[in-house]
Amino acid sequence: MTEREARIAFNMIPTVGAVAVDRLARAAGGSVAEAYARFPEKRDWEGREPAWERELEQAAKSNVRILTAEDDDYPPLLLEIASPPLALYVVGEVSALSRAAVALIGTRGATAYGRDTAEKFACGLAQRGWCVLSGLARGVDTAAHRGALVGGGVTVGVLGGALDRFYPEENRGLAREMVEKGGCVASEFPFGRAPDPQTFPQRNRVVAGLSRGVVAVECPAHSGTLITCMRAAEQGRAVMAVPGRIDCRNSDGCLRLIRDGARMVTCVDDVVEELSSLPELARPASGGTAAAAPSETAGKAVRKPPPAPPEAKISADEAAVLRCVPEEGVGADAVVRATGFGAARVNALLMGLRLKGRLLFLPGNRVATRKTF
Repeated sequence: MTEREARIAFNMIPTVGAVAVDRLARAAGGSVAEAYARFPEKRDWEGREPAWERELEQAAKSNVRILTAEDDDYPPLLLEIASPPLALYVVGEVSALSRAAVALIGTRGATAYGRDTAEKFACGLAQRGWCVLSGLARGVDTAAHRGALVGGGVTVGVLGGALDRFYPEENRGLAREMVEKGGCVASEFPFGRAPDPQTFPQRNRVVAGLSRGVVAVECPAHSGTLITCMRAAEQGRAVMAVPGRIDCRNSDGCLRLIRDGARMVTCVDDVVEELSSLPELARPASGGTAAAAPSETAGKAVRKPPPAPPEAKISADEAAVLRCVPEEGVGADAVVRATGFGAARVNALLMGLRLKGRLLFLPGNRVATRKTF
């Protein structure tokens, strides 16, 4: 077994992630293959020993590339996040995963305003050479992918289940068109893994990790979109949100993000300006290809991202969360238990406190209070 094959096999075991594999490999003299040989509980999603050889055969028959950190074309941005996917299953142009990209995200139940805005933003970004990322879900995601194609650009979809368990079915044709026009569809889940409530949050961290920044187009107050934004903030990505009507439930999440310090964007120029302020930004070169390059504002007065207000107001719920988070850090699940709030609510509160500069995000889904404010 090679190191690459060992990573693919480990990826089929749901109880093991990249952090654990690295720890096991260190204990095995630096070899992932040796760590796999020693690992006692080899059970896949269905309780069977991972058939990694059959996995490779199925990938070859299905024209699917499986990328691991052992491969040169594994997306470099994903290696920066706390727990990068052990394996990525990709249909289409693998290099699209390494292009300078913006994630456009939002609710499945989008209004006409949300769908139209997502399509316009995606079209404009694609015309400027940016790759558009999203999750191939209904609503905002679908509109974002379609807008990128209308703009003649490349778009990447990250699924919340395995490639052979495609969901939603009505977007299969859209996915095929994305691949035909130079993009790709990717998943970290092994063949046969159906999407469920646990897989979508995992997918969200990959969407954030592949992007230079995320734009929340339209989402309610309790939405998976806020989890993606929290992951993006944790990973050092730009977090942006489109404003909406104050009397529309689908705008609540975006308005909350803006209140808590996310950049308000009302046009493509706003998004490009925010991304241009990021350090060491790999921006699209002429012709729409991604290339390492200095910021578009190099040599000029660089616009700094808007800082969080120095005395940002803290809500009663946020104060309750802060009381549960020590300087040395604690897991987000412990905050859920201590506060009694739901996981989605805690994630949203943690995101707001991060944007207000009150919390630090640590590897392993842990948070800590800052020593000084």
